[in-house]
Amino acid sequence: MTDASILVTRRSRQRLSRLLQRAVQGVAVLWATWSLTFLILYILPSDPITIMLNQGEQSTVDVAQLAALRAQYHLDLPVWQQYVLALWKVLHLDLGRSIVSGDNVTYLIAQSLPSTLLLASSALVSALVVGGGLAASVSVLPSGRIKSALLALPSLGAALPMFWLGLLLLQLFSFNHAWFPAMGNAGWQSLVLPTLALTIPTAAMIAQVMNRSLSEVWRRPFIDALRLKGAGTAHLLWRHVLPNAAIPLLTLTGMIFGNLLAGSVITETIFSRQGLGRLAEGAVSAQDIPVVQGVVLTAAVIFVAINFITDALYPLLDPRIAAGENA
Repeated sequence: MTDASILVTRRSRQRLSRLLQRAVQGVAVLWATWSLTFLILYILPSDPITIMLNQGEQSTVDVAQLAALRAQYHLDLPVWQQYVLALWKVLHLDLGRSIVSGDNVTYLIAQSLPSTLLLASSALVSALVVGGGLAASVSVLPSGRIKSALLALPSLGAALPMFWLGLLLLQLFSFNHAWFPAMGNAGWQSLVLPTLALTIPTAAMIAQVMNRSLSEVWRRPFIDALRLKGAGTAHLLWRHVLPNAAIPLLTLTGMIFGNLLAGSVITETIFSRQGLGRLAEGAVSAQDIPVVQGVVLTAAVIFVAINFITDALYPLLDPRIAAGENA
């Protein structure tokens, strides 16, 4: 076996070992997230069965009916037995049934998830364009008031509360000017304002990261060498600076998308959109334990999956990582 083939084999084993390690960490994160959600929900003083029965027209809760429902959902068992039973079901991909509606939790999530993923994906693409475009534009501007003002925009955008921003967009573009609908999921128009509400703070975070990364890349010696060879600013920006500056942003992809999923709870509530956020909000209000756990677990799976894919792609996009693995 040649030295080159030995090196390739060693590199493959190191990457596989790293991916297996990340997979184990991902499973641990999912277990910890689900377990913590279980613990928080079960230490709440209220009873989900009582909440469900009190939502009906009857003013009193029948004791026998209450006991039967508690037994049906295993709420009459000690907490550790409830935990073991619930965990066993999850390991068999059974998220249980909603205490409030009786529907299968997997079905409820499957109905709500596409709308939330569409909203989060739209906001992510918009934030990358806006935040990355702002950072790239600022990086080529000469020092002055305009550049200072543009550099301050990301901090301002990141400081805006999402619920306040959503209400402001509703007031301006739905109530004062009926340009976009105030609620619902009908048509692309209903997606504009929720996407904008998620885009602004996310774009601000992306711009802050890109500003620092672009400043560092512009100062690298190879950029000076390319300038001496006659390369123009536009050529350097698009062919060399942006590709190198965007690599650190890849590591934040999971966190950014996770923030978008968390922000969807607020955004979908403000704009009355049907989605994972509204499902979670209603389930928390009713203390519908299986639904809350299912929603949290789904969001955690998406977060872990994105981070796993990012870790798998990172050495391919940044040769320095591969070189570090072989050192």
